Amino acid sequence: MDPDASLPYEEAGMDDTLRYLRDKALSLGPIGLDEALALYRAGREAPFSLMAAASEIRTAFKAEKISLCGIINAKSGRCSEDCAFCAQSVHFETDAPEYSLVATEKMVEKAAEMKLAGIRIFGIVTSGTRIETKSEWESIIRAVREIKALGMRPCASLGLLSRDAAEGLRAAGLFRYHHNLETSRSFFPAVCTTHGYQEDIDTVLAAKQAGLGTCCGGIIGLGESMEQRIELALTLKDLDVDSVPVNILSPRPGTPLANALPLPPLEILIAISLFRFILPDKDIKLCGGKEANLRQLLPLGIVAGANSVMTGDYLTTRGRSTAQDIEMIRDLGLEALAPSSRG
Repeated sequence: MDPDASLPYEEAGMDDTLRYLRDKALSLGPIGLDEALALYRAGREAPFSLMAAASEIRTAFKAEKISLCGIINAKSGRCSEDCAFCAQSVHFETDAPEYSLVATEKMVEKAAEMKLAGIRIFGIVTSGTRIETKSEWESIIRAVREIKALGMRPCASLGLLSRDAAEGLRAAGLFRYHHNLETSRSFFPAVCTTHGYQEDIDTVLAAKQAGLGTCCGGIIGLGESMEQRIELALTLKDLDVDSVPVNILSPRPGTPLANALPLPPLEILIAISLFRFILPDKDIKLCGGKEANLRQLLPLGIVAGANSVMTGDYLTTRGRSTAQDIEMIRDLGLEALAPSSRG
């Protein structure tokens, strides 16, 4: 469809378009590609009106509660994949740290630190296509059990996953499995050539079939169009994932996207709003790159529809302190806590 082509109800005006599609999202009616593009046009004309409508949808489904999660980069670098944005790929010359899987004790210690800071959801993240060795699996399974024993909700991002492995993680007490699609199917070949998009879809399905919650989103600012961002959101809706991380590219020196131009903050906020309209009842999480790209408009990421924030450091880049993020949430008149939703 032509992104600038209007729909019949748009002729009544932007306010009517937003009201109609807001009400549709509130009733869990599906927002399709044409309607999402109509929202995009409305957002370009009046971004704060779009954000206000998205905020109404967030409040309706998530109340005034914002969840916080943190991660540990438990295994870094030497990844055989060639994802164009990633500093951990062996295909690129970067300064990303390289180390094998850290000890179980270190994972649990980091989780305990985050619990003291007010976090209740904690993710173990490893580089590489998948976990290959029995010893690594045993260490991760022990960590999941011990993190759960702390009273936290353990998550993991371990690459491609089989159904059997997913069931083992669930038996150990895993809360959610994280595996990003990164971008839309139509744009994926421009981002990664070392595995297929369907392999990522199959991993998410394996986690769901094992009864795990699923955390699955992507990165915006890779060179994709707004229509392709909408395509990603529609795929995530079809997969019925529980949590949708929205990362914004922070170009890393040495990667093919090192010189990518940053997205304007308002374009990022429009994208977050569109995700909220398309995925009205899901957790939408502000993740990597939020500070560098949204800058002084960071709190508007929540106004635009996000109800979750990844706090602390990321994989190879620094983030913000949890105290700052909790302060931001409270200054918006909202409550920081762990989610109680499915998954």
